[in-house]
Amino acid sequence: MLMPKRVKRRRVHRGRMKGVATRGNTLTYGDYGLVASEPCWIKSNQIEAARIAMTRYTKRGGQVWIKIFPDKPVTKKPAETRMGSGKGAPEYWVAVVKPGRVLFEMKGISETVAREALRLASHKLPCKVKFVKKEQIQGGANNEN
Repeated sequence: MLMPKRVKRRRVHRGRMKGVATRGNTLTYGDYGLVASEPCWIKSNQIEAARIAMTRYTKRGGQVWIKIFPDKPVTKKPAETRMGSGKGAPEYWVAVVKPGRVLFEMKGISETVAREALRLASHKLPCKVKFVKKEQIQGGANNEN
């Protein structure tokens, strides 16, 4: 699963996910993509499950780009532990996603195959997403389907 090689801080604050994505909101590599419609945290194992679902359906045809990376550690305290005694140990890694962020891109396959592969991938993700084409999303302006 994806995780950083090394980080500056072992534990970080939770933060807020207000607003829309100003970066990573255009299709840069592929012709088809999956764009987040709501804010969420996507775990590294969910990203991997979506990637496997796409590549399996396309029978390893075309090309897939993962445009998000889980670089935020989420901590968790052990079960049945009393309050206090510091913050818990890092449990898993998440990618912070805001609305408008392109999650995955695909190229080198037909639109019907790409649409179905990205639909299967969307079932593995915790937030609502939508399918977009290159001509629909130009210059960061999100147009509804």
